[in-house]
Amino acid sequence: MMNDVNLTAKLKQYFGFESFKGDQEKIIRNVLNGNNTFVLMPTGGGKSLCYQLPSLIMEGTAIVVSPLIALMKNQVDVINGMSEEVGVAHYLNSSLNKAAIDQVKKDIRSGLTKLLYVAPESLTKDEYVEFLKTVKISFYAIDEAHCISEWGHDFRPEYRRIRPIINHIGNAPVIALTATATDKVRTDIKKSLGIMDATEFKSSFNRPNLYYEVRPKTAEIDRDIVKFIRQNSGKSGIIYCLSRKKVEELAAVLQANNIKAAAYHAGFDSATRSATQDDFLMERIDVIVATIAFGMGIDKPDVRFVIHYDIPKSLEGYYQETGRAGRDGGEGKCIAFFSHKDLRKLEKFMEGKPVAEQDIGRQLLQETAAYAESSVCRRKMLLHYFGEEYAKDNCGNCDNCLHPKVKIDGTKELIIVLRAIKALKEDFRQEYVIDFVKGRDTDDIREHKHDLLAEFGEGEKCDIKMWNPVIRQAIIAGFLKKDVENYGVLKLTSDGLEYLKHPKTFMVVKDAEFGEEEEEASCDKPTAALDPVLYKMLVDLRKETSRKLGIPPYIIFQDVSLEQMATVYPITLDELKNIQGVGVGKANRYGKEFVALIKRHCEDNDIDRPEDLRILTVPKKSMLKVKIIQSIDRKVPLDDIADAQSLEFEDLLTEIETIVYSGTKLNIDYFIEDVMDDDHVDDIYDYFRESETDDLDTALDELGGDYTEDEVRLVRIKFFSEMAN
Repeated sequence: MMNDVNLTAKLKQYFGFESFKGDQEKIIRNVLNGNNTFVLMPTGGGKSLCYQLPSLIMEGTAIVVSPLIALMKNQVDVINGMSEEVGVAHYLNSSLNKAAIDQVKKDIRSGLTKLLYVAPESLTKDEYVEFLKTVKISFYAIDEAHCISEWGHDFRPEYRRIRPIINHIGNAPVIALTATATDKVRTDIKKSLGIMDATEFKSSFNRPNLYYEVRPKTAEIDRDIVKFIRQNSGKSGIIYCLSRKKVEELAAVLQANNIKAAAYHAGFDSATRSATQDDFLMERIDVIVATIAFGMGIDKPDVRFVIHYDIPKSLEGYYQETGRAGRDGGEGKCIAFFSHKDLRKLEKFMEGKPVAEQDIGRQLLQETAAYAESSVCRRKMLLHYFGEEYAKDNCGNCDNCLHPKVKIDGTKELIIVLRAIKALKEDFRQEYVIDFVKGRDTDDIREHKHDLLAEFGEGEKCDIKMWNPVIRQAIIAGFLKKDVENYGVLKLTSDGLEYLKHPKTFMVVKDAEFGEEEEEASCDKPTAALDPVLYKMLVDLRKETSRKLGIPPYIIFQDVSLEQMATVYPITLDELKNIQGVGVGKANRYGKEFVALIKRHCEDNDIDRPEDLRILTVPKKSMLKVKIIQSIDRKVPLDDIADAQSLEFEDLLTEIETIVYSGTKLNIDYFIEDVMDDDHVDDIYDYFRESETDDLDTALDELGGDYTEDEVRLVRIKFFSEMAN
């Protein structure tokens, strides 16, 4: 009977579309005929329609298991918005009160509700299970089905309980849907849901409109991102960070640079998260900075860029997150920043987890690192990971294809690798194989007695940087495969065995090299592009100001501050506050004449200020500095503060000096009065009032031997805090 349904007419009736995309019609027809169905369709391919339309046609209520409350609400609103009656779609989750739950049950019993969205946790509640046993279920749809697999990028143990609960509620066909799944994950999903007989529908993973690029992550990453967004002004974008702290910090930097941005992570309450989502959808903000909690099921077709601040934990996650760009077929730039430091951080996070989980996690990370480092077409690598071959050598829309590296002959190295894997009985991973061909005398190799094999060390004289790219590119070429089921060991394919018999030229491109970057940017770096004319003018202005006010020049601005001004050219008070050693108070007190002088100098000499130097940062006070400030505010003796923070007293004074010199006012009179003679305090204070330098050694020389170094430093802090801040 269902074969007779005019699906195109139904599509037009319910959704207003004239035609189906890709396999949608076949999938829907399969569900209507009562068959188990597995759908692998990239983000933006129209997965939701595959269960929404059949639910509206079939008798009974379809249960949709979905992991996110935001996603449920979004889809329920869409369906109810298209229907004549409210209640055609409902959701059951922890956000509903008793009256709302009773209304949902009433609508289901009446036959009005065709779609019921539930979280996997809600599905396990006895109250709901008992109720659903009394209801006619048309089918079960399991959305984001990769959550079922430990090998997926978003494993949720509660998904493993879905099949037993289905058996308890009552059997009906199952449709499982995911936007990203390797062969291993697909098998896992079907086994866990008991649908090994499911008809599979697999769409191409290629998104030709997406541009992929990997950049080195340096200390200037915030500047790089601000510049990128400015170049794409007014366009919608998502930036993914791994930690909530980084999400908030980066959102603050973007806001400081007049970019309409907001932070989003699971630590915010649901009202805040919902409001931020709405602001993004309604284009009140352009950029969302988020953890991976954001984006699943968000239907915004015109996201023009997705940036990964940190390299993701898996390629599945990366693919799904980048898939949120350009869903309308228009422009979509996908930029990922990569550093080895990030990689080690992620590896460290896995410590303490069960061994099997650690092993899976490391293998997934290795695949991500291989993607980042490889100079091969990024599209080719991504699609190969998902079991799809990309025929072109150059996609024309990724950094590696637009700026291709020279290919070099890797024939010799490939033969050595294939011979090694064969000699090792196809039982070892990539790292072990590389150790073996290099002839590294490791404990592991000795234990297996592999150092005695003829093939051991055959590649000793080859370039060490060749092995990873040769192996990775041999996998893409089909000479090797990774046995994921078996800890990622390397196996020879039939083509690989054939190659050993009849070798031919094998050209490879070396991996990109990423150094040990991403160190903290130092404010004390020597100023390479200092403007000497402007610097002298600023020094003269400082002298003039000091004479007028009767205070030493260094109190107004230190030399390092003037050097930065003569490099960066700040022309507003806001820009001046971004200079080292210039706080809000100092900028407002002394800054007006200085920025006016700099502006005049720029105009008179036609100086183009570089765009990246006009990027504001957000000051980050370390926890130590915050604790010191709070303790001084509470008048805790300085030696007690030093003990509490496990610092030497001299080191504590250095920290306090840094705080005061950057423009924060601190009152340490309570401590000075307790430990120093009043006359000593007055003498040292008067010295600094008259002196043209705050240099400590000079002060100790001129004051003579009556004062200790600590005393001079304490009074200098008092003087500087009172006079400069």
